Amino acid sequence: MFLYCNYSQIVEKIKSRGQVVISVAVAQDKEVLAAIKLAQDAGIAKAILVGDAQLITPLLAEVGLASDMQIIHEPDTTKAALKAVSIVRDGQAQVLMKGMINSSDFLRAVLNKEVGLRTGRQLSHLAAFEVPGQEKIIFVTDGGMNIAPTLTEKKSILTNAMLALHAMGITNPHVAVVAANEVVNDKMPVTVDAKALAQMSQDGELPAGIVEGPIALDVAISPEAAGHKGITSKISGSVDLILVPTIETGNILGKALIYYAHSKMAGIVLGATHPIVMTSRVETPEGKLNSIALACLVNSQI
Repeated sequence: MFLYCNYSQIVEKIKSRGQVVISVAVAQDKEVLAAIKLAQDAGIAKAILVGDAQLITPLLAEVGLASDMQIIHEPDTTKAALKAVSIVRDGQAQVLMKGMINSSDFLRAVLNKEVGLRTGRQLSHLAAFEVPGQEKIIFVTDGGMNIAPTLTEKKSILTNAMLALHAMGITNPHVAVVAANEVVNDKMPVTVDAKALAQMSQDGELPAGIVEGPIALDVAISPEAAGHKGITSKISGSVDLILVPTIETGNILGKALIYYAHSKMAGIVLGATHPIVMTSRVETPEGKLNSIALACLVNSQI
């Protein structure tokens, strides 16, 4: 049974768990502070702001945040990122969020050997799409970080995503490892990897769930397509998570869902000890709130 039809349900679920604290790295970013304001107004999160206090303070009034918000003054961006990460590591916050800092510098702080949030797993991106006409939110990984992952990296990416879904309450996720078709072909390495991942799941090497692959997108989505092709599937029509083979596949699928199907999207970074929010500056305020909500939802167990 699906748990979440839309982001409103996610927000309500977080409210029932209590407010989450977000540590913002280099917080002198008006768009990020606006997103924090939305999360605060929704009653799901509050924030610790790390960065240049002289730049942060005037922005608080512009976005409508209280002037007495907790600010840790650190004008050096590298040191501010490390401090924001250490706040999460020390348990003062449960979610890390990127502010006005280059993504590579931010992730370097996340992976810092002394104060970082390493788990030994690959960092990966999890996207969540609220698709009009569909009965539940669909998750896609990894269309945002890993370009052409190896089988070992795919296993780590899949582990990240399945653990995140478990944390949301989706304890037996249905996972489609998509390819062009269902036939394993050495000339299509993606199909070989997909079959290997499905076998890993059967052998108990992945978190609990039903993993099928290789499987074409139409079969994953439509029982009618599966029947027409004569394919027996336990997940067709009830997929929770789609694992794409490359970043191009995930990027194209995601943008098609947004621009053609008018989906609402959120995205977070997984693989660290705590969820990470890295919103694009062009993302809408609603999109930023959805990403924060997604991170808050999964914070307790990954």
